[in-house]
Amino acid sequence: MSASIEQLSCQELVELVTDYLEGALPERERDSFEHHIEGCKGCHEYVRQMRETIELTGTLAPADISPEAEAALLSAFRDWTSR
Repeated sequence: MSASIEQLSCQELVELVTDYLEGALPERERDSFEHHIEGCKGCHEYVRQMRETIELTGTLAPADISPEAEAALLSAFRDWTSR
């Protein structure tokens, strides 16, 4: 890989994994992400587990969830991230 690829920390990778798996990362960030998982066994395994989880659980579209369930999930994640 090129020496100009910006190094990501493991925490930064975790924050970008959804965009990466959805193909939404800009090329430069995607290159940094892939460079990181090539050399970090833990993050490589984390991305593999995320892919497997998505494969096993399928997809959920906004129309598939009730407004009540959406509100409960948003509340739970707000509480989780504020800890």
